[in-house]
Formats: sequence, C-alpha cells, structure tokens
Amino acid sequence: MVHVLGIIGGGQLGMMLTEAAKKMPDHISDVIVLDPTKNCPAAKVGAKQIVADFKDENAIVELSKKTDIITYEIELGNSEVLKKIETNVQISPSPETLKIIQDKLSQKKFLRENKLPVTEFVEINSLEDLSDKINQFGFPALLKARFDSYDGRGNFKINSKKEIETAYKYFNGKSLFLEKFIAFSMEVSVISARNTKGDIAVYSLVENIHEDNILRMTIAPARVSKEISNAAEDIAKTTMQVLKGAGVFGIEMFVTKDDKILINEIAPRVHNSGHHTLQSSKTSQFEQHLRAILGLKLGSTEILYRTIMYNILGPKTFEGKYKPITLPQQKGIFLKMYGKEESKPKRKLGHINVVALDKSTTINDLLNTVEQLKKIVTVQPTT
Repeated sequence: MVHVLGIIGGGQLGMMLTEAAKKMPDHISDVIVLDPTKNCPAAKVGAKQIVADFKDENAIVELSKKTDIITYEIELGNSEVLKKIETNVQISPSPETLKIIQDKLSQKKFLRENKLPVTEFVEINSLEDLSDKINQFGFPALLKARFDSYDGRGNFKINSKKEIETAYKYFNGKSLFLEKFIAFSMEVSVISARNTKGDIAVYSLVENIHEDNILRMTIAPARVSKEISNAAEDIAKTTMQVLKGAGVFGIEMFVTKDDKILINEIAPRVHNSGHHTLQSSKTSQFEQHLRAILGLKLGSTEILYRTIMYNILGPKTFEGKYKPITLPQQKGIFLKMYGKEESKPKRKLGHINVVALDKSTTINDLLNTVEQLKKIVTVQPTT
C-alpha cells in the first residue's frame, strides 16, 4: 500500500525525512508538512506545505484529512488535538506517547515508575517551594521548564542561594521542576527505533559534545568501554518497550563519574545526534523512522564507518542573510546545508559528517580533520 505522509514540522528533520520518503516510492507517494515558516526546509526538497502553527487545531485537522499517516519532527504538536483525530488517521508515535514526553516532569515520573535510571527530581509550585526543596539537592541544582523547551532553553543552573529568586523569575510563571545536578563524565545518546509490530532496534551509543547547551559534535561510536555501551543500549531497548510508540526516538543519557547510566531526556522523533547515520550506517535514522511507522522490517543499525557529525551554527555576532557555505570535494567529508535563508545566533544551519572510509582512520584522525574544517566553515553575513 502507498501512503501520503504528514509531518508536523518542516525544519531540517522534516527535510531529511522528506528526502528519505522520496526514496521509498513503493510506500510513500507524497509528503505534506505543517510548519509556520513559508517555504520551510522540507518544502524546498519537495514536500507540500500547510503554513500554520504546530499547535493550530484547524491546520492539524486539515493535515489529517490529506494524509494517511502523521508523524512529527518537533515535539511541540498539540497532543490533545492529535488524540481527537487518531481514529481517522494513523499517528506515530502515538499522541499518548507524545503527551508523556512533552511534559518533562511526567516523562521523568514515567521513567522512574518503570524502574529506568534517572536523576532525583521534584515538582516546584512557587518561589517558597523552590527555596525549601532545593535543600534536598544542594548546589548546584537545575531548575527546568516542564513544557516547550529544547536545546537547553528551558534550563537554569542554580549555583547558590542568591540565584534562587533570579532563576524562578527567569521562567516567568511557567510550570517547573527541580533536578539534582549530575557531575557527569560524558553526555551520550542512543538512537532507537520501534516499529508498529513491536520490533525494536537500536544504534550504537554515541558521544555528544555541547556548546552553550546546543549540540555541537557527535562522535560515533562513543569513546567508552563495551560494558558502558551495552548498558546504555539495553536501557534504550527497555525504554522503547515501555513507551510503546512507533518511530525513531533520541534517548539522551549521562555517563556518571562512576560509569553508571542515567537517562536525561527523550525526544520522540529523529534526533540531531543521529545525523551521522546518513553516512555511517546502512540505514539512516530517517529511513528507519519511516520503516518503523509504516510497519516495515527495521533496517540494520550497524555503524559501518566511524563518523563525527559537526553542527554548523549561526554565530552570536549577527542575524540575517549569510554567504553560501561550500567545501572543496574531499573523500569522507559530507556537507549538508538545510536551506535556511537567515542565520540567527545558535541556529542550526547545516552539518558536516566526517567519515572514516578507510578502516585505519581513527577517531583522533577525524577530530583533527574537524579542527581543520572549523577554520574553513564560517557563517558570514552577505554584506
């Protein structure tokens, strides 16, 4: 059967999902995205577009009438509206799964109830509540928004008593929770897939390096012991079993100083730390997501080539149109720009995959190549 695919969100993830869908004409005939930015990245590679906010009820209903399957590339969709229409159209991951994950406090509770490892946390209802409960964890501690936060935008690290009020006011009345700060040795993630039949497949653990709470670089596979890698991948499999939603999920984790694994948070969609799979693996995370929601057999998750993914971010120095970024053709270097017309500080404009096509090439060799590329790949204003 051939389906029309609907995607809530048409940014770079929607763009790469659309490109993967175009390679599966036996299963997907067309792609329609819902995104507020006219001529969004997904539209530039052939998706049709409904221009509207991600939570617009009328737009979501319109999308459901034009498609057979709805998925998302951003977790800001209206889960209540999606729940109302799920009898008319297949939605994967399910609205119930999305609802659990959208509320980061509910997500933490869900994981803890299912005996999955998370750091200590507590709900916060007022400034007085925060002043009292922070004593459970000491300093530093992380105050977090429950909803609509990503790339570190919903976090405030409280380092001392004098910062408590500043932190609380920073969130301007949002629903909050407090989390014990973990002095981790490494941030890692597992890209995991579950299809509509319940089959589960996970990619190898990868290492993530952040700058200003934004993912800057992913090293695949992670530079950890086999024991740590296996433990993280087992936790990811269990997480997929209890969540039950179909699709690809990005499961972000910490490796603690004593080599324990803690889940930080889950994204119910393809994930920035999975971009390496476009070149490192036989099956990209984007094809895998489509295979999962279509109920097809999941593809191989083996990493065939060591790879480093480096994000191209908008600099803090300007906002506006920027000069085209190109690279000289070079074996093992793959540039992917997202077609975003304007740069904004910390905006994801593209990425580079640096791939060890030669088996003798080490992760250190790849890191050296990335350092050289940093000097060439700069985002500059057009004037």
